[in-house]
Amino acid sequence: MAEALIKSENPKYIVFKGEEELSKSLAKYTADLSEKFVRERGAFTVVLSGGSLIESLRKLLEAPYVDTVEWARWHVFWVDERVVKKDHPDSNYKLAFDGFLSKVPIPPGHVYAINDALSPEGAADDYEACLRQLVKTEVLELSKDNGFPKFDLMLLGMGPDGHVASLFPGHALVKENRRWVTFIKDSPKPPPQRITFTFPVINSSSYIAQVVCGSNEAAAVHNALGTEKTSDPLPAAMVILKDGELTWFLDEAAASLLQG
Repeated sequence: MAEALIKSENPKYIVFKGEEELSKSLAKYTADLSEKFVRERGAFTVVLSGGSLIESLRKLLEAPYVDTVEWARWHVFWVDERVVKKDHPDSNYKLAFDGFLSKVPIPPGHVYAINDALSPEGAADDYEACLRQLVKTEVLELSKDNGFPKFDLMLLGMGPDGHVASLFPGHALVKENRRWVTFIKDSPKPPPQRITFTFPVINSSSYIAQVVCGSNEAAAVHNALGTEKTSDPLPAAMVILKDGELTWFLDEAAASLLQG
């Protein structure tokens, strides 16, 4: 693992001098989990987010990982997606495909994009139906605690306002606790129409890497990881694994208010 400036176990976070060191560590972390789950159950279910997260995965495209990871065993999902065409600049699928997925031999049938011909409601229903079918074929497991899908690794980013996926501060969707996948038509960040995993799905993951870089996110990082707790936490602070491991990967700028 790349050298870290600070490591904390409660809450668990690692601070790196810069994004380059963070990216190296994230690649090893992801490759090690890929090996673990492929060995244990023959598949590795990975959930991506948009934004700078894809850029931070770039070290997986280099030696030794690009040649040793069992890409054919990967199944790739999105924690949220903008309801736009797959070739639209706002598409998280396009971002991931251009920057990462097109460069590794993951079978096309293992990459689960939304149906971009549907409405937000239809796209959410269709994506949830896809997940339920993958449970039946045993690609996905269900949490024994709550019956929600249990992904092996979820790779999350965070916005300066503390949102994760398309779950925004103060929005009613942060309290959705029945659906696996739901939709939003009034996102405070454009584009307004999106689908998103709900918190029960996010918080059922086996592992989550919360990847945050840059000083613009420092206040939200402090809110989520600092000692002062509020009655109205940011969505990023609502990522809590009861039966899994959550690790924050932070660069020095993002963690600057924690160190003060």
